[in-house]
Amino acid sequence: MFQSLISKIKGVLQKMGLIKNIKSVSDVKSIPIDDQFYKDIDQWKALYQGYFSEFHDVHYQTINGKKKRRRATLNMPKVLSQEMATLIFNERCEINISDKALSENIQSIVKHNKFISKFQDYLEFQFALGGMVIKPYVADGKIKLSYVTADCFIPVGWDNQGVHEAVFPNEIRKGDKKYTHLEWHLWEGKEYIIKNELYMAEKTTTDLGQKVPLATLFPDLEEEVRINGFKRSGFVYFKPNLANHIDMQSPLGVSIFSSALDTLKTLDIAYDSFQREFALGKRRIIVPASAIRMVIDENGLPQRYFDADDEVYQAMGSGDMDDNKIQDNTVELRVEEHISAINSLLNLLAMQTGFSSGAFAFDGKSMKTATEVVSENSKTFRTKQSHENVIEAGLTELIEVIVQLAELYELFSGPNEWETTVTFDDSIAEDQTAEINKQIQLVSNRLQSRKKAIMRIHGLSEEEAILLLEEIVQENQTATAEAVDLFGFGNRDDDD
Repeated sequence: MFQSLISKIKGVLQKMGLIKNIKSVSDVKSIPIDDQFYKDIDQWKALYQGYFSEFHDVHYQTINGKKKRRRATLNMPKVLSQEMATLIFNERCEINISDKALSENIQSIVKHNKFISKFQDYLEFQFALGGMVIKPYVADGKIKLSYVTADCFIPVGWDNQGVHEAVFPNEIRKGDKKYTHLEWHLWEGKEYIIKNELYMAEKTTTDLGQKVPLATLFPDLEEEVRINGFKRSGFVYFKPNLANHIDMQSPLGVSIFSSALDTLKTLDIAYDSFQREFALGKRRIIVPASAIRMVIDENGLPQRYFDADDEVYQAMGSGDMDDNKIQDNTVELRVEEHISAINSLLNLLAMQTGFSSGAFAFDGKSMKTATEVVSENSKTFRTKQSHENVIEAGLTELIEVIVQLAELYELFSGPNEWETTVTFDDSIAEDQTAEINKQIQLVSNRLQSRKKAIMRIHGLSEEEAILLLEEIVQENQTATAEAVDLFGFGNRDDDD
């Protein structure tokens, strides 16, 4: 439902106009977010998709005048976002809930919504654009999950606990008309309110246009829904665990590569030069200006001896060179120099985005990542854990939102209290055998409790670890009794 804005709104001006228009027509609540920040989000999105005009449009001069081409790119914003998302969340991650009945209900929702694959995709978008939203809703008697990227989410109210009020714009085009649906999520005291508005305008304009009845497009949608009993907002905002260095007063997150834009541009310049080294480095021919003039052949047709649009040829006037002399300025290819420069820039980029030096490498044929083996002391692993803390808190909040929605629609109810833990896949970053030995040594030296060791090794909640510990103790007691009977100690006479 909320995905059409991503594909249909094109360009910074349209997004800026949309936000300004919402501000101007809104009698619901003021919007304190600065429009400029969404321009930054648009830039991050363009870089993630592999084309940003200011970085990748190259203007150059040829014999035949000015030309424009598109600069080649390594598309490192995509690589960075994908690599971090993959490191943090995959099919091996587990969401553990202490209450068995609730755990089964949540696992059913997770499976029905294909949460693992979808969440990893949007986690990648989160790292690229600085944030994303998951909004549970009920349809056909089932809880479904709607995902919204950062450029389609406008926070309205927040505090130190996070964003708790927002507006979700959704643009729909039908015929020669453009409809904009605004879904507001607001609080009035302890009452949670969802308001829906629909605006219609000409397709060619950037204005919201005039307000029209919801029934025009959504006959079953109510203009206002008031909910009592909600403890938190009906959506969860996720963002990278990075301080917003662009707007320190904003609750919005920043892209994982927001502080490395100059490096990304320089890296693409170096890679583009590496590519063009093969296209242009082999031949550079200087021809006399007279040789590129138009001449009429024997059939009366205009001809040139050289292609005036080709960058390989450079014309020199008669004062600069012999009119009848053509010079071949072929130079040696600088392959190793380019590879060395690109790898130096990749190391700088890794440092700026939270990866260890050497995490990315270019061998002249392809990009390679070196995150298969990551030590616990590495920068990559520390960055990974930092982001995991925020993501675990967001997933815990998502479970609470799902439970309150299920109780509202009487689908199922949750217990009074429960504990949610997320076990991330650390196999890429640590040796499980080494971790077990480490925990055994800590317990043996009385530096850690057996309960904490079990929680660490198995990724269990505190309640689950206590149950497993009790089971282990009971089995050991049974094994000890059997051993006594086996050696006959249990049948000794008192006289012996």
